[in-house]
Amino acid sequence: MTTPSKTISLVLGSGGARGLAHIGVIQWLTEQGYEIRSIAGSSMGALVGGIYAAGKLDTYAEWVRALERMDVLRLVDLSFGRSGLVRGERVMGVLRELIGDCAIEELPISYTAVATDLDSGKEVWLRTGKLFDAIRASIATPLVFTPFDHNGRQLLDGGLVNPIPIAPTLNDHTDLIVAVSLNGRAEPPAAAPPPPPAPAGNAYHQRIRAFIESLYPSRPPEIRSLGFVDVAFASMDTMQNTIARLKLAAYSPDVMVDVPRNACAFHEFWKAEELIALGRERAERAFIAAGRLAEAGLQAAVERGEEPRPVADPQ
Repeated sequence: MTTPSKTISLVLGSGGARGLAHIGVIQWLTEQGYEIRSIAGSSMGALVGGIYAAGKLDTYAEWVRALERMDVLRLVDLSFGRSGLVRGERVMGVLRELIGDCAIEELPISYTAVATDLDSGKEVWLRTGKLFDAIRASIATPLVFTPFDHNGRQLLDGGLVNPIPIAPTLNDHTDLIVAVSLNGRAEPPAAAPPPPPAPAGNAYHQRIRAFIESLYPSRPPEIRSLGFVDVAFASMDTMQNTIARLKLAAYSPDVMVDVPRNACAFHEFWKAEELIALGRERAERAFIAAGRLAEAGLQAAVERGEEPRPVADPQ
């Protein structure tokens, strides 16, 4: 009734530090026996996908898991008076030393990094040349990174025109197209655990606590003030979410993995451990849902009296 689908074209979306969830998605896929034969990515999707294509994802995951807030700040090389806050040379240098650079044509799997031409506004597919040149072009988020000069063209973040670049994979000869969106529906944060109860029978301590709390009248929660960087990142997320919906209306993947857009802030790269775990969990959830849809479609065909045909079963 079903045939296993094991070869995958993987599409990795843009979204800043949330892109670390891509690591968990890739780990889950490979552990389940899926073979990734093609990768297309925008921004952080291009970075994580390129590192995986180079065979160094474990090395990168170990490095990024160890990052703390101050480590992230040390990777920032400010660009005063230029077209972006950060040059990006320092972090690219660290990654080149950690991963090693190579030509995209030498990678064992097909790889496409998506960028945006600043002058024409057109989408650019980078499939040749140095891997980290393509990555640097694809992650050039406006206001954050300066544009990248690539063969005479000024290139910016691929998420500006195609946050989930499915189109580069449409001619692949694989069983499934799996796309990972980092702009999924926002979810409420996990509730904080309640404070431990006072020791039973200690009425004296309870009276003291009640007295102290009565000295501080309750106040409404403070409204967080937004800086221009917060507004810029929120605007980027809104824009990319709108573009992604339009792209998905034209090209639908076989399996869509959604990572909540409020999983972390754009710059919180020190949250790698929880984001990788989130990616693994969301990949499993998406494949279970896709498997149920496939079974429901097959059952509906049987009920209509149609000839049962093998279907791609993500499980």
